[in-house]
Amino acid sequence: MDEFIRGFWIFAGNYWWLVFPILGMAGGAAKAWERSAKRRHERRLETLRVKADLKRAQLEARGQTRRTGPEVVDTTASVAPNHLLERLFSEHDEITARWLDYELDVAKLIAFPAMSDGRQPLVAAFLRAKKTADALRPDAADASVTEQQVSEYLDAVGAYAVAFEIAERDARRLRDSTFTEPERKRLDRAQQLLKVAVDESATQAERNVAYRRVRDELEGLILLSDEAVQVLEKQVARELPSSASRTDATQEPASAPTESAPASAPAPEPQAEPERMPLADRPPAPRSTPPRTFPGTDA
Repeated sequence: MDEFIRGFWIFAGNYWWLVFPILGMAGGAAKAWERSAKRRHERRLETLRVKADLKRAQLEARGQTRRTGPEVVDTTASVAPNHLLERLFSEHDEITARWLDYELDVAKLIAFPAMSDGRQPLVAAFLRAKKTADALRPDAADASVTEQQVSEYLDAVGAYAVAFEIAERDARRLRDSTFTEPERKRLDRAQQLLKVAVDESATQAERNVAYRRVRDELEGLILLSDEAVQVLEKQVARELPSSASRTDATQEPASAPTESAPASAPAPEPQAEPERMPLADRPPAPRSTPPRTFPGTDA
């Protein structure tokens, strides 16, 4: 034991300077733990707030106030159509539209690739919540549903909204930090080429080349869905009809002068005809000499 203590102090005397990087590492770990604890606390508060809003909506939908005593509810009874399902449908569709905005917009996919990565835990939780909400959604707002079904769909939409908010925040925080440096450079090139591919001032050939290079840069990094590819192809080719109309418009003025030229050509002809008429009246003048010779011969 004495030898161990003696060796420790000898090591500490020779390598005392290691205490500074160790303290720095410990401070960084403490800050990271504090940030993660703060995020967990914020998520917990937001979950509690959403649950409270959902519970309040449930009580308003039932037309009941909060009671202190036990209550027996018939969960098999049919619920009359009300505005609660319409509000839930609107919120459900709004969250789905916000998610599709990431899935169909290639620019957002490149900027926030984690949002379309199902390997991320928060994104996977969001996809599970989406599947549950879609499965519990009634066919219509006036459909015959029970109170228990409405309550389950209410909880599913609330969980769907919370899961999307958490996944979106995490994706915006991560951005492209999960990629290596060469992969981030490829993403930057794809982002720049995408601007050319959808630029209306570029030619069709330039947009086509930029589109193919975007697909090459994203190969193996981000998986584009078929719907996203169709949207991007429409953006790349949307200038084709307008460019054809422009060429037609430029050709029409050129053909107009060719049609008006023959109309202006006959104009000098009426002026040339009056000049020919006096020339036809001049020949009778020399015919006056022969009548003068006949009297001379008779004399």
